[in-house]
Amino acid sequence: MTTASAPPAPVHRVHPQDAARMRALRLEMLADAPLAFLETVAQAAARPHAEYVARVAEVSRGCRTAQFVADPGGRLVGHAGGTAAPDEPGLTVIYAVYVTPSWRGTGLLGALIDEVAAWSRGCGRPELLLEVVVGNDRAYRAYQRLGFVDTGVRVPHPRIPALRELQMRRPA
Repeated sequence: MTTASAPPAPVHRVHPQDAARMRALRLEMLADAPLAFLETVAQAAARPHAEYVARVAEVSRGCRTAQFVADPGGRLVGHAGGTAAPDEPGLTVIYAVYVTPSWRGTGLLGALIDEVAAWSRGCGRPELLLEVVVGNDRAYRAYQRLGFVDTGVRVPHPRIPALRELQMRRPA
């Protein structure tokens, strides 16, 4: 499913040389949307640069996990990751989706999801799943526009027990 015809910024799978820019984007993501991610700004800021380098190298190749970034030149402005679901061989779980506020509404979200979907299909996984915090209506509607459907499944938020997340799926 193609969701964007001309991405507003080039999207590519991360390269090892992107590590410093990925660290900066990760800190931005955590500061802007703390409920959406599994660590805090303080935790991410305390991580040594060498850990970012190793992580970026790991997700820059292969079919187990991948990260894609929007790169207009200079700082990165968007991110989406995908990982093979451990219990469902045909499924890629999308994680850590983020678009810098000034780039929202430009079609960049669709371009990022398209890259994860193409990678997923290339790895033999024809379906995508993601989770959205219940009540995050803006994200929910954005994912609906990209073809995701609410499965009705609700799961506890991994960090904040009072919150629930809903699962959405679509073909890759």
